[in-house]
Amino acid sequence: MAEPLLELRNLRKSYGALVVTDDVNISVQPGELHAIIGPNGAGKTTLIHQISGMLPSNSGQILFIGEDISQLSMPQRVERGLARSFQITSILPGFSALENVALAVQARSGSSFRFFGNASRENDLNGLAMECLGEVGLAARARIPAGLLSHGEKRQLELAVGLATAPKLLLLDEPLAGTGHDESQRVVETLRRLKSRLTIVLIEHDMEAVFSLADRVSVLVYGRVIATDTPERVRANPDVRAAYLGEEELV
Repeated sequence: MAEPLLELRNLRKSYGALVVTDDVNISVQPGELHAIIGPNGAGKTTLIHQISGMLPSNSGQILFIGEDISQLSMPQRVERGLARSFQITSILPGFSALENVALAVQARSGSSFRFFGNASRENDLNGLAMECLGEVGLAARARIPAGLLSHGEKRQLELAVGLATAPKLLLLDEPLAGTGHDESQRVVETLRRLKSRLTIVLIEHDMEAVFSLADRVSVLVYGRVIATDTPERVRANPDVRAAYLGEEELV
């Protein structure tokens, strides 16, 4: 087996006596779509915050492409190829879809600017941004203000923004949250296409989507990983089923 692209070693986050993530050990292989699931309050979003650098860990290590990035800032992790989307959309509603993505391309390239609007006047940035929009199925909506896009389209736009940073690993926090059935299917199909060339860590409550997309699944309960395995084995695991009893059935 290849060396992990991402490796979490004994990762822990606590607030006083409240332990949110507790001795978490997860490895993610290159080219893998690795899903992290668990009941509400399991610590999933906190874990993504720790990986992305949004939250510092109390102890443990985060290794990315063999480098210990535990003490690096969020921008430094992005520079190394770690990108993420948020549980709640984090786009700029007054800018077009194209401008949102072009700004991410601009930040990646180090292109100098004084005002955000400069990005829309740089053809090279727009060309790369259009490629990213095309990959998520939003090329025809490029000139639409992001605030006027449907909720599902905003989730797709977040994916395009993530792609614009040229990530080696994409962290996705509930990309299907709040989407309707048709929108959800479009996002799932986009992820299916992306997983052929990107390593993805996915947090998601939609179990049907998780088990259809994931190569492996880690189950987080009360901040601890209770299982990591293929979707089929996780679905059949009695400890996992017990953790979800009364909340949701694993499909």
